[in-house]
Amino acid sequence: MTLLQVTWDASPVIFNLGPLSVRWYGLFWALSFYFGYEIMYRIFKRESVPLMQVDKLLLYIALGAVVGARLGHCFFYDFNYYINNPLEILMIWQGGLASHGGAIGIILALYIYQKKVSSKSYAWLLDRLVIPISLGAFFIRMGNLMNSEIYGHQTDLSWGFIFVRAGEVVPKHPTQFYEGIPYLLLFLGLGWLYLKKAKVLPPAFMLSLFAIVMFTVRFLVEFVKEDQSAFEANMTLNMGQWLSLPLIVAGVVVFFWSLKQQPEPITIKENLKEKPKEKKRR
Repeated sequence: MTLLQVTWDASPVIFNLGPLSVRWYGLFWALSFYFGYEIMYRIFKRESVPLMQVDKLLLYIALGAVVGARLGHCFFYDFNYYINNPLEILMIWQGGLASHGGAIGIILALYIYQKKVSSKSYAWLLDRLVIPISLGAFFIRMGNLMNSEIYGHQTDLSWGFIFVRAGEVVPKHPTQFYEGIPYLLLFLGLGWLYLKKAKVLPPAFMLSLFAIVMFTVRFLVEFVKEDQSAFEANMTLNMGQWLSLPLIVAGVVVFFWSLKQQPEPITIKENLKEKPKEKKRR
């Protein structure tokens, strides 16, 4: 074992309150929604969109993400089991969420939100929502790290992690970082694009970059990641890669479509701080 290899024995539980356990994974999910709300609130305020629409947006996205991620896991990775035990689909506390299902759930929820609530276009919403989603993806992978789950094959590289709580005795690729760090960089890049170029970017441009980068990273990392289900053992590409491919292709198609569109007119308030009211002179 080399000096830099890490023996990872972190507890997935932060603390206990009687029978209730507060877990790192739940905290990271909560942080995803908290920062997502804060980012979208500031975007809506910056572009003079009614702020009352933000609260409803959070509700739609939360439901779409959780329901989509749960159904994605049940049907993409363990269909035979859950089709015979349908009530266990509701037992989300037992674990089992799929990011591809979450992505599909968010897309559908946002479509309904745009029709029923939003005063902006579907492309406008997606272009801005991918910013906090990228940050949320980073948080979720850090939650996987604290759970000692979704890691990679054995490695002799100096940064390998020995996931003790998962019963491992040899170093494995810390694929949570392989995915999480690019997602964090994607968040920073999309945030910079929005702040500096929002007025000149064509619709769905940031959405296309998000899809291409995120799912290309996911596709590549899967080559060193352990299979999540037994049926993947004999597959040339695993389920995560097959689900990523159409999203990468869609991202490329949307990218070239976007380049042919004109930027959507938007009004931006550069100074979001309210000016103090002047005192009346007597």
